[in-house]
Amino acid sequence: MDTIAAIATPRGNGGIGIIRISGPEAPQIAEKICGILPIPRTATFRNFRDPHQQILDQGLALFFPKPNSFTGEDVIELQGHGGMVVLDMILQATVDHGARLAKPGEFSERAFLNDRIDLAQAEAIADLIESNNRSAAKLAMRSLVGEFSQCVNE
Repeated sequence: MDTIAAIATPRGNGGIGIIRISGPEAPQIAEKICGILPIPRTATFRNFRDPHQQILDQGLALFFPKPNSFTGEDVIELQGHGGMVVLDMILQATVDHGARLAKPGEFSERAFLNDRIDLAQAEAIADLIESNNRSAAKLAMRSLVGEFSQCVNE
């Protein structure tokens, strides 16, 4: 599989914005943007740089090595400021270093394909994101943690 990247937070301005990168080249892309690969599962404060070494933003970088990540692949999260311009610039830097833009739902698809979640759990992610009341959110979360799948499997 190739390496994908996307903005993981909603579009619009906010205090924090997250870029997620998943795939075999994620660690190398993180080294190019952050200067070093963060220690696994440890938030590391870094400058985020473009291919010309200009600082785009600064924030936290996290590395989740395969197979113990959401997708089952090497995953990098870059948590910077939440302005759309700066997030788009960081996302472009990931593309410049070899990632491609992820399609909607592709991170969940990879988690499913890598046996990290089952189909009911993958669908529950969309249900949780789209829930418009507390009851719907609670039901989606129960499915996401595997309650529905366990009943079906029994």
